[in-house]
Amino acid sequence: MQAVQRKEKYSHDKLQKRLRRNVGRAIADFNMIEAGDRVMVCLSGGADSYTMLDILQSLQRNAPVEFELIAVNLDQKQPGFPEHVLPDYLDALGIEYHIIEEDTYSVVKRVIPENKTYCGLCSRLRRGIIYRFAKEQGYTKIALGHHREDIIETLFLNMFYGGKLKSMPAKLLSDDGENVVIRPLAYCAEKDIKSYSEEKVFPIIPCTLCGSQDNMQRQAIKKMLSEWNTQKPGRVESIFTSIQNIVPSHLLDTDAFEFDQLGAIQSEQSPDTDAWLLGPQD
Repeated sequence: MQAVQRKEKYSHDKLQKRLRRNVGRAIADFNMIEAGDRVMVCLSGGADSYTMLDILQSLQRNAPVEFELIAVNLDQKQPGFPEHVLPDYLDALGIEYHIIEEDTYSVVKRVIPENKTYCGLCSRLRRGIIYRFAKEQGYTKIALGHHREDIIETLFLNMFYGGKLKSMPAKLLSDDGENVVIRPLAYCAEKDIKSYSEEKVFPIIPCTLCGSQDNMQRQAIKKMLSEWNTQKPGRVESIFTSIQNIVPSHLLDTDAFEFDQLGAIQSEQSPDTDAWLLGPQD
């Protein structure tokens, strides 16, 4: 019995160290947290955000700089949402927290047809509320719980449905220039987060809005990546590595690379672009 317990503890400690190392590396690589930061940790009640808060608290105790962590949950008034779960959990942790109450559920249900996905509008409403609250409270960083697979899935969603080669950045300045968003779990694997959450027995609150829909494009991408990784283990890791090794000169974006400047001999006058587009003239 003791041998089993020692083995389980060893496995848990190893998993926690891997998550700590990956979060710490992401923070260092992207300068996510600086001295004096007041970090708003967005807590949804899912495994990702619980793990993010737990690991950030663990790192905070030995961090080279001092910073604050404030947990914030947005209660969107979904039917059956267990309002006591997060306050009870956060009170037990002894961490400062805020619960924002905004009925975005009714808005989404009213605006989006029943057979359409809710995520687009839901996320826009949620983002606006979070940005506004962060500004009002003077938080310097907004921490979101997106992990490695979220970033890869977003890459393919943008490619397949948006015609753009982009994903989720680990650090982002909001469009209004007033909020800095960070994703400390950017280097963390989804399976590690799931395992850690199960071992820690976090009080998970399932999403009964978009999380319950089975026609989401993201779910199709997730299934595709899972099948790829089953056929060729390591493919997901390779895709993620490629996002960190961009070669603009080997793509086709003329805004990202100055193709017109290539060539050993430059003419005195630049060619007429319109002439190339229009072809020979009479």
